[in-house]
Amino acid sequence: MPSTPPTEPGPSQRASWARGFEHPIAFWFGALCCTAGVLLHLPMYYGARDMGYRLNGMAPDAPMMTGMALIGIGLVAALYGVLPRDRAGLRRSVTRVRVQALDDAPIRRQHVALLAVMAVAVTIDVMKPTALGFVVPGFAKEYGLKAPGNPHGHPAAAWLPLVGITGTVLGSLVWGSFADWAGRRASIMYAGLLFVTTSICGAMPGYKWNLLMCLMMGIAAGGMLPITFALMAETIPARHRGGLMVLIGGEIAAAYVITSWLAARLVPHYSWRILWLIGIPTGVLLLVLNHWIPESPRYLIARGRRVEAEAIMARYGARVIQDPDTPATDADADAGAGAGTGPGADVARVGFGTLVRRPFLGPTTAITVLGLGVGLVTYGFQLWVPTNLQRIGYSAVNSAYVVRNAALIGLPLTVLLAWMYDRFGGRRTIAVSSAVTAAAMAGFVIGGDGLAHHRMLLSVLLVVPLSAVSSVVAMVAAYASEVYPTRIRARGTGVAAGMTKAGGVLILAVVVGSPNIPGIRTTALIGAVPLVIAALCFLISGPETRRRGLDDIARELGAADLEPNPAI
Repeated sequence: MPSTPPTEPGPSQRASWARGFEHPIAFWFGALCCTAGVLLHLPMYYGARDMGYRLNGMAPDAPMMTGMALIGIGLVAALYGVLPRDRAGLRRSVTRVRVQALDDAPIRRQHVALLAVMAVAVTIDVMKPTALGFVVPGFAKEYGLKAPGNPHGHPAAAWLPLVGITGTVLGSLVWGSFADWAGRRASIMYAGLLFVTTSICGAMPGYKWNLLMCLMMGIAAGGMLPITFALMAETIPARHRGGLMVLIGGEIAAAYVITSWLAARLVPHYSWRILWLIGIPTGVLLLVLNHWIPESPRYLIARGRRVEAEAIMARYGARVIQDPDTPATDADADAGAGAGTGPGADVARVGFGTLVRRPFLGPTTAITVLGLGVGLVTYGFQLWVPTNLQRIGYSAVNSAYVVRNAALIGLPLTVLLAWMYDRFGGRRTIAVSSAVTAAAMAGFVIGGDGLAHHRMLLSVLLVVPLSAVSSVVAMVAAYASEVYPTRIRARGTGVAAGMTKAGGVLILAVVVGSPNIPGIRTTALIGAVPLVIAALCFLISGPETRRRGLDDIARELGAADLEPNPAI
């Protein structure tokens, strides 16, 4: 007898604060506990104002300990609030539906609103790891961390960015799977809540507590980019998809501008800790914007909320249809899964291992090499720019302004690369931008520390590493969300985002064990080489995605069986 999906109230019957959550009261109760717990950390920070907000050596006070307990309770409650009621049912029924986008549909105001919210989300997300470069000098000074690996046995200052970037790699992998399981919107909202809670790193008195919270911050931040790109790939018509996703991803450059400006204005007055504490209002902002973030229609239908799914996708020029080639009932799907032949079995067979087998081995290799190169530039070169500028004579404020000016100059470059991605396609644009970035890095190899005497030339050369590399990060995530089929899209995009951080883990691990932080010339050379290799890999093995339906791309790769959602 056919199973009856659980009835759900239509979208008009559900309050806006409750839409998209399985247990909305639990989620918002958890959010309230977490926010209160974070605020209870602030009195200790404020109480140290006469000491330059230095907390090193101080013991956590009673409000801080109470706040930690509230945060723990809140995170558990909020996680329960976003988890699906029938997790087995989700695995059974998710393959029986298709979400068919109208590829020729015009951009609607709903698309514009979604893109604006996603731009804010990406900016908030990227501000977290970007702040590491501006936090490290003050962090090292407060905790007496001299050069990495110094002979006095002090922990290296590079441990803070190392654990933070390691967290982003883990987060990219974990959140990709979580988004397919619990829904895109639920994942974004829970990540936003973690942004609020991990801001307490700015009030942590102990060195080890700072490392732990920085790791948690990285895990929270690592998944936002792949989740947002997967969501946009499912809602933006194909003829607009590529360029718009790259443009939104280019907000990474804007995040660098904002963070460098905040560092120059706030750090001299409120210490390095303020760059973590600004996560409180930015994370709350992301929670407030939840009304404009739609849930994945595949997830909604799998939960039996078909009316809500159809209402949401109608606003985005799409329709939800039943797949005629799959079982009509959950009972049939169960039988197929038990026999190892049905849709349930298909879901079980695909995973991260699929990404490194044919037909995805070529694209995955190109994406991996490019990601490693981008990570080496971002965290081996870009991360240490403020420190290296101070080493060659710039003050902390002046180094922040130099970085900010270079990022501002490069913002139009983000728009240009988004246009090129849409006009010429992802494969060629990625290859060209990688080669140009490598050429700019060669300028630092040649000029080295001598560029300190040529401030204008230094600012111009910084434009490409700060802006073009940010756009390349966006392009590789956008490209992955297009080239990998629906059943492994979130995982593939998560791997792409993770690889852009893995290069950072490699270079930071080297820095931790070295006697000195490498200079501009060394970090530039290390980043330039893999970018050249990546450009060649994309030209050789990367399929073109320009304005093509996702099913067409899957068929070219010979992976149509993994693309149950044609023309998303």
